[in-house]
Amino acid sequence: MSNLLDIENLWVKFPTRNGVFDAVKGVSFSLGKERLGIVGESGSGKSMTGRAILRLIRPPGMVTADRLDLEGIDLLGRSEKEMRKVRGQQISMIMQDPKFSLNPVMKVGAQISEAYRLHNNVSKSAAKAKTLEMLEAVAIRDPERVYSMYPHEVSGGMGQRIMIAMMLIPDPKIMIADEPTSALDVSVQMQVLEIMDKLVKDRGMGLIFISHDLNLVSSFCDRVLIMYAGRVVETIAASKLHKAQHPYTQGLLNSLPRLDAPKDRLEVLKRDPAWETDPGIVT
Repeated sequence: MSNLLDIENLWVKFPTRNGVFDAVKGVSFSLGKERLGIVGESGSGKSMTGRAILRLIRPPGMVTADRLDLEGIDLLGRSEKEMRKVRGQQISMIMQDPKFSLNPVMKVGAQISEAYRLHNNVSKSAAKAKTLEMLEAVAIRDPERVYSMYPHEVSGGMGQRIMIAMMLIPDPKIMIADEPTSALDVSVQMQVLEIMDKLVKDRGMGLIFISHDLNLVSSFCDRVLIMYAGRVVETIAASKLHKAQHPYTQGLLNSLPRLDAPKDRLEVLKRDPAWETDPGIVT
């Protein structure tokens, strides 16, 4: 089965007064019709990798790669006009906080309909019908009422579901979810994950799930990339995450509290400068 996305030697650089800062360093991976988790601490390059795929890094930031292909089509070689057709229609991205991603002066329904009409030549009534259908698909009980609401009138959990509906309504091939549940309580987290899981399976999509929550990623994803200082240090099946070999991954796991193995003190992660140049482990 061919991959949806192939990335080889991806770099994201930013010029600073002290020289060039490498935010992402030679990242390589492929994505099929699966749930791929990317985990790491804040500043490890997770979100920057997702934005680079969609070419959302603006000058003076620089993105280079030996290969950045969407089903064999080179994304780096595409013009900005061509990339606007890729964003949303073929690759969608759910940002961290819906309150900052939704337009506060536009009603929810109008925003979702606009995302659909941007990539489909349909009437306003057809777009509204599709929007209501999508709101129902993300488990919103009264789609007609929510359609006419403003973003400040909805809860955090509903706002996140609205964002998922908006990103999925163009029927993309790949969805990038950047910390989609970080601002939600545990019960709402599970609802959102169940919705995403069902939609990904039903539509045969590829999902890149960016998170700092190792337990969440290990239970939800199929494979996991662990990033440290802009570099992938380990790639492992999610079901085998507890058997990780890289000391950084082991350190992250050991720093998590466990009900089945309580400790008086959690371990503090001891960093090794060599991790920044480690070629990584694939298991």
